[in-house]
Amino acid sequence: MSRRNGFTLLELVVTATVLMILASVTIPLVRNGLKREKEIELRRDLREMRQAIDAYKLAAEQQKIKAPAPEANFYPESLEMLVEGVPAAGTIDRKVRFLRRIPVDPFTGKAEWGLRNSNDDANSTSWGGGHVYDVYSLAPGTGMNGIPYHEW
Repeated sequence: MSRRNGFTLLELVVTATVLMILASVTIPLVRNGLKREKEIELRRDLREMRQAIDAYKLAAEQQKIKAPAPEANFYPESLEMLVEGVPAAGTIDRKVRFLRRIPVDPFTGKAEWGLRNSNDDANSTSWGGGHVYDVYSLAPGTGMNGIPYHEW
């Protein structure tokens, strides 16, 4: 009696079924992991910009930089101003920069952010202009914590 080497059809079906089950379990885990990484990056970017806005305000209050217009309440006029820099107090040629670059929103893929000034409503989605008090994401959708991205 000779025995052939190889797999039977039943063995191949069982193996394919086990592989499909394993794949169906790992794909959602990978997808959630990618979303979690983007959310961590979004939080980091928002924190970085908010800290730069606060540092600008502190420097303006302490008269370390050229003060903005009085109606701006010591806040910057734009995010670009934080990158380009503002003249240091008492000098013409030295600039103080608060950001290296405007971060890219990991969900929209653009360096565009929603802005609020200190006179805007805390949940406003339109900027009143004049100065930047806060930033928020323009990404649609809700985070894994159940809070919409524009409220972070």
